[in-house]
Amino acid sequence: MKRRMLFMAFLLGAIWAISGCVSMGKYDLKEKEASDTANNLKDLQHKYADLNKDNNGLKAEVERLTGNVEELTKKKENLEEDNKKLDNVLKAKSDELSRNISDLRQKTVDLENENARLKEEIANLQKTKVEEVQKTSKTYEEMLEKMKNEISQGQVTISELKGKLTVNMVDAILFDSGKAEVKPQGLAVLQKVTDILKNIKDKAIRIEGHTDNAKITGALARKYPTNWELSAARAINVTRYLQQQGINPTALLAVAYGEYHPVAGNDTEEGKAKNRRIEIILVPKETP
Repeated sequence: MKRRMLFMAFLLGAIWAISGCVSMGKYDLKEKEASDTANNLKDLQHKYADLNKDNNGLKAEVERLTGNVEELTKKKENLEEDNKKLDNVLKAKSDELSRNISDLRQKTVDLENENARLKEEIANLQKTKVEEVQKTSKTYEEMLEKMKNEISQGQVTISELKGKLTVNMVDAILFDSGKAEVKPQGLAVLQKVTDILKNIKDKAIRIEGHTDNAKITGALARKYPTNWELSAARAINVTRYLQQQGINPTALLAVAYGEYHPVAGNDTEEGKAKNRRIEIILVPKETP
């Protein structure tokens, strides 16, 4: 009985021991699992912290990139606006340039037309000038033929230069000394000139009175105080005679030069005689 009880006690002890060993093994296992789980949790927490840090970094990067996108978008919009403005400016400049080109082309056409008109006008003027010179030359030849006697005696000289005809008559052939009235012999000479001048319709006829530098003295000075008055009176009397012979008075001009347009020196009698003269000159008519 005692043995049986000891055996039972031993058996119970063994069972307890075995049970305790099993329980201790499970505990250790559980403890290890818990430790591993804790370690895994720490690892996961570290990874979470790292991921969270990375996530915050990514968020910051996203925000930065978002800001960059917004800035780039704004720049793009500004560039598009600038391009639009530039397009408008370029279009306006292009339109202005096109107008300027059109205006220049029109001006070129106008200038070409004006140039053609001027060329035609110049050609007409040259033709007219040639015709005038030819007419003057014909008149010159007629004067030479008609007055060859007076020319040979040195009383008259006739010159023609570039369409300007000048008949120079010494005063002795026309006037008595100290007189302004044309004498009969002078009227005969003037008649020869008049017969030719009647046919001149496109020229003005200028009658110029000239004297030497001798001062007027004595009773004559009461009528002609200076050579101005004497040269004027002689030019006017010749002009009046031409009018009386049928020359249009609107084509006549009487001019007094006195002693101030000499053709020779006044220090000799010969020079003074040349300076005392009447000149009849054909000149272009003045345009009203």
